[in-house]
Amino acid sequence: MSNPDPKPDPEPQKTFNTNDIDEEGDEGEDENENDLKDDEDQDDDVFGEPNRPKPKTREAQYRLDKLKMDSLLQRMQSGPVSVRVHDVIIKGNTKTKDYIIEAETEELKSVGSMQELLKASQLVNLRLQALEVFDSVKITLDSGPPELPGTANVIIEVVETASPLSGQIGAYTKAEARSSTVEGSLKYKNLLGHGDLWDGSLAYGYDHSAELSTGVYLPRLKGLVTPVTARAYLMSQDWLKFSSYKERSLGLSLGLFSSTYHDVAYNLAWRTLTDPSQMSSRSVRRQLGHNLLSSLKYTFKFDRRNSSMRPTRGYAFVSTTQVGGIAPDSRSLRFLRQEFDLRFAVPLGFYGAALNFGISGGVVFPWGNGFLNKPSSLPERFFLGGNISPVCALGGPTALWGFKTRGMGPTEPKRQVNDENADPSGVDFLGGDLAVTALADLSFDIPFRWFREKGIHAHVFACAGNVAKLTENEYRNFSVQKFVESQRSSVGVGLVVPTSLFRMELNYCYILKKFDHDRAKTGVWLTFTGAS
Repeated sequence: MSNPDPKPDPEPQKTFNTNDIDEEGDEGEDENENDLKDDEDQDDDVFGEPNRPKPKTREAQYRLDKLKMDSLLQRMQSGPVSVRVHDVIIKGNTKTKDYIIEAETEELKSVGSMQELLKASQLVNLRLQALEVFDSVKITLDSGPPELPGTANVIIEVVETASPLSGQIGAYTKAEARSSTVEGSLKYKNLLGHGDLWDGSLAYGYDHSAELSTGVYLPRLKGLVTPVTARAYLMSQDWLKFSSYKERSLGLSLGLFSSTYHDVAYNLAWRTLTDPSQMSSRSVRRQLGHNLLSSLKYTFKFDRRNSSMRPTRGYAFVSTTQVGGIAPDSRSLRFLRQEFDLRFAVPLGFYGAALNFGISGGVVFPWGNGFLNKPSSLPERFFLGGNISPVCALGGPTALWGFKTRGMGPTEPKRQVNDENADPSGVDFLGGDLAVTALADLSFDIPFRWFREKGIHAHVFACAGNVAKLTENEYRNFSVQKFVESQRSSVGVGLVVPTSLFRMELNYCYILKKFDHDRAKTGVWLTFTGAS
């Protein structure tokens, strides 16, 4: 094959041709060739007609195939073996549409060497298995037509799933919900033959939250290059204990664009805030009732850490921008919300020790006429605290070790009622428009073999954070010095048990700084956190 580059190539690529492999051989292969001739002579004796084609014995065919493969491997070791894909043949997909598989094999058409073809085939195999609609995927490389030397055919054989219906149940901790939940789900695969995954799920949280949802995932539709997701949900959350209100949402979320680093989603929901206790503070009562959430959310994320459960090297960054008020409706919540999270993990080189540093922040602000005098939406504010580990909670300011759910930040006294049993010191946690947290975590192996084999290790940690109100002209009273001086902080030591589903921590936390109404304690804490 001619080289399109006019410059001379000091190491020209060799052309892949199965016929050439039969003829090529090294001096060290003379013994194998003599063995083949001996087998042919034996065949002449058996059939007695040396001029007609004779079937080869299995041993002779095996030696011939091995000779071809050894020759090809030697050529690949010495340099690139030029080859291009002539055709991709798909077999076994009785229900799955061809374009679903073809979309995952586009990379095969651009290879220029046998080495590139092998790598691309492995990647295609992984992508097809990731669709979750095949029980097995087998890729075979074969020579192309004899009249087209230097070509290869790729044969993809798939076995569609024999059990399209599956289910699971488990316990999880979600950073965005600041709570632990028990979830059950059912999934049906490839209902329409487009690689579609249908699922329904039911989740119940220990904080009396509940969610019922159903959705569909389409890996690729014709004309679209990214997956499409749609999900309808009914969600209820009970915040009476912390902020004297209950939240119920009926909505639809659409995944508009998704790639390795970028995600764009649209959310439309009818939200209702109620106070069955009738004891909410004035700020909470002002936000009770119905409103429409119509928001567009963009997330940029890259994670170069070697593990999300126990990162010992690498870095990660997440930025989330959300714009509310897309729908032209007076009841539509109008807000701008920005979050970021930056993490670094540095190995220390002894006992598996590593230092983890992290800083996260977020701000939310209403927009529209007179936005400086308006309060931000209560559910969109930042609330710090919760039964999760800050090491795994990647996405924005969430928790501090030793602080309970919604356990810090601006507060306001609840409504006073003529009830002797009422708590006169009760307050509502209102959250903040600005939040910043920072953490440092030193993890290291325990010097016992059994602990190391199970991945159980120890850690020493410290964290700090704060939230503040900026809306309703409170930004005029804000100062960086005051914000830093009023931050909360804690330190501690603990034992970490990582699993494939969650990270469990048994910690002793010591509160360095808190304020009167903060819900924090010095003592033993047990946390369960899912992967971020």
